[in-house]
Amino acid sequence: MKVLGIDIGGTGIKGAVVDVKRGELVTERHRIPTPKPATPSAVAKTVGKLARHFDWDGPIGCTLPARIQKGVAKTAANIDPTWIDTPVRALFQEVTKCPVAVLNDADAAGVASMEFGAGRGRKDLVIMITVGTGIGSAMFYRGRLIRGSELGHLQLHGDSAEKYASDAVRKSLDLTWAEWAGRFQEYLSHVEFLFAPDLIILGGGISRPAKTARYWSLLSTQAELVPAILENEAGIIGAAVTARKKARKRK
Repeated sequence: MKVLGIDIGGTGIKGAVVDVKRGELVTERHRIPTPKPATPSAVAKTVGKLARHFDWDGPIGCTLPARIQKGVAKTAANIDPTWIDTPVRALFQEVTKCPVAVLNDADAAGVASMEFGAGRGRKDLVIMITVGTGIGSAMFYRGRLIRGSELGHLQLHGDSAEKYASDAVRKSLDLTWAEWAGRFQEYLSHVEFLFAPDLIILGGGISRPAKTARYWSLLSTQAELVPAILENEAGIIGAAVTARKKARKRK
């Protein structure tokens, strides 16, 4: 089955049609710049444009960098604050005229990794950490997603960890890779102390081979630590897979 996956990010909103059995994109990704300001109505219009670009009339899966509960956004750490309490699923269904599933962007990346990537077949405690503008997380036990973990907001040095160890912080403070790795190691150690995962998957832009070569040897964990395999396609694939599962439940 094919499903349209849409990944809503801070700079771009990307979509592609996904073969959800194989976990592969069957079209080229189409990207539209994220509107400024990225209000719910403006982003919804962009989601509608993507659906029309693909001439789509089937299930759609969408990510959003927010905690999602029953289709409603409950947080807005790195997006416009007007998203809080927005009925995202209903809004996107209205503009696309299609059934829509919405989930947190890190949760979507984690779903893709568990289905087709580094976490495939794992039944123990797995945590995926995505590092970019902020720090996102997805947690799985016995292959099932524990929604809304939001481990990027764990307290570290008196503030959210993502304000201390994200890739955006590395860039804004002009940290060397070694300096950033020291900060990120503190974060990883904190996560391990609290949850004792068996596997940690590191995703987001920081997991690309050209970047991991600069810092990977500086990290140390008790858990198995591996980079994500799907990279930038993970959000789109995970959103599409989730939409397919929701569609099955509705039948």
